Amino acid sequence: MEDYDHSSSKVDRRTVEKIRRNHMKNLYAELNSLIPSHGTKETMALPDQIEEATNYIKMLQQKLERMKEKKASIMGLEGITSGMMVRAKSPHIEIHDMGSALQAVLVSGLDHHQLLFYEIIRLLHDEGAEIVSASFSVVDNSVFHTIHAEVGESTQGFEGTKISRRLQNFVHQFVEAS
Repeated sequence: MEDYDHSSSKVDRRTVEKIRRNHMKNLYAELNSLIPSHGTKETMALPDQIEEATNYIKMLQQKLERMKEKKASIMGLEGITSGMMVRAKSPHIEIHDMGSALQAVLVSGLDHHQLLFYEIIRLLHDEGAEIVSASFSVVDNSVFHTIHAEVGESTQGFEGTKISRRLQNFVHQFVEAS
């Protein structure tokens, strides 16, 4: 009877080991499928496949860091401290004169964005500008409003410069009052 128990435990160990090897083979195949193909991946030795996967993951990590830095730069962040982003302290506006058109990009926090947006629309309307389009997007705790307007040209010079100054002054006064 002891021989039967001994041989049955040997068979069990072989079966367990075979299942483990098949499971590892499936995991390696799945890992291999997630890596962009560079030709004949199937003929690569397993250590080479793992090395390629490791290099690919490292490249993705570097790409992610570059994209985070670019995002921080685009959002006007002051810096990154202890893995947490530090936001610009106050709302600001960028105005781009484009001939008879004007583009205003307002960046603000979630707390004042509607008031600022409505006041900028009102100021543009008061100056005789025609709003062509307005959109916004929210990223983290910042709201980005983009307003496109058509402006006329006055006999004394370009009307867009006057509107730009008025918008800049309004946002500056708003920040000082806050």
